[in-house]
Amino acid sequence: MEYPTLLPRFLKYVKINSRSDENSQRFPSTEIEEKFQKIILNDLKELGLQCYYNQKSGCVIATIDSNVDYDVPTFGLLAHCDTADFESNNINPQITHNYDGVSKIKLGDTDFYLDPAIFPHLKKYKGQTIISTSGDTLLGGDDKCGVSELLTFAEYLVNHPEEKHGEIKLAFTPDEEIGTGASHFDVEDFGAKFAYTVDGEGPGKLDWGTFSAAQFSLDIQGIDVHPAQAKDKMINAIKLAIDFQNQLPQNEVPEKTAGEEGFYHLLKFEGTVDHAHLEYIIRDFKRDNLEKRKELVQNIVNKINDQFDQKRVVLKMADQYYNMADELKKNMEVVDLARNAYKALGLTINEDPVRGGTDGSQLTYMGLPCPNLFAGEENMHGRYEYTVLESMWLAVDVLRKINELHLQKYQKLI
Repeated sequence: MEYPTLLPRFLKYVKINSRSDENSQRFPSTEIEEKFQKIILNDLKELGLQCYYNQKSGCVIATIDSNVDYDVPTFGLLAHCDTADFESNNINPQITHNYDGVSKIKLGDTDFYLDPAIFPHLKKYKGQTIISTSGDTLLGGDDKCGVSELLTFAEYLVNHPEEKHGEIKLAFTPDEEIGTGASHFDVEDFGAKFAYTVDGEGPGKLDWGTFSAAQFSLDIQGIDVHPAQAKDKMINAIKLAIDFQNQLPQNEVPEKTAGEEGFYHLLKFEGTVDHAHLEYIIRDFKRDNLEKRKELVQNIVNKINDQFDQKRVVLKMADQYYNMADELKKNMEVVDLARNAYKALGLTINEDPVRGGTDGSQLTYMGLPCPNLFAGEENMHGRYEYTVLESMWLAVDVLRKINELHLQKYQKLI
């Protein structure tokens, strides 16, 4: 179904810079992110919904009141408001109507193109409406696709009281891109039995298996003396850092892994002879394998430190999230509901595990089962990001179908 307000709403939202900042000491991490949430709050109020800003969780929460006279368990929908670590000032989305499925799409006045030879999934969208960047920013469809779809879904239910539903909760969350937002989420305040994040890729993608994840940093203290007097005195922190990196499995990195293979990923390396700082993430689908990877890191650090009379390498390591499939497998009702909605709409379901995580990864372990639905996001986090209007319409159709099937289950119990 076409939803005429979805595109203008999406274009309005992506032009608002709401980039998060992993180095920030505030929560939410940026003021611009919080300002965007306040715009969403106002738009929800204009729809007539009960809504508020939960300062503790950093979330905008809205309620679509039930319009049936029997009990239906509340379910929730979530979308995150921040965008990724890429240029996000002066976003100028461009629209390609009736895409021919074969041509390159020039990105603004830059020398960059969306080329179906490089991005073959473009070919699937022949005849559809492509919304892309101007080539010098990201688009922000991750997750302003989801934000726009939730607002459009709510708007449709408000304007069509003949479409029955129980109570539905909406949450617009912060700091998903830097992995810190979900830990603040107030599950009890939200009050849903289960939920879905709407933050996935193209139509048919259903995410309920994710990486388990950890992060670590190394601070390496060297000894810097004049090279002429360095023998038996100098300890080069850069060389110790290289030594550490070379002892990790060299083929277990993002650029050499796929499917359900895990990896170590060096994100940052700063160094002088005196001091070096490294930051990594670790990913694996199996929790036991994540623990083995963490153990290897600790063993390498210990081995390096044992060469000296004092600790030269300081390791800080922490878990980030776990594979939600391990929890969801205990009760697959929330996954099955989404599957049935996809099937009812004739979608081909893709349940390949996500080589990443979602807010739902953490929320599931916090007691709110929360798979991830597609939102129409493509090539996220950079200048080649785009979305497809028809995919976004389909995402709203899925939300309506989930509501319909959920309601039917409890109608039968009356």
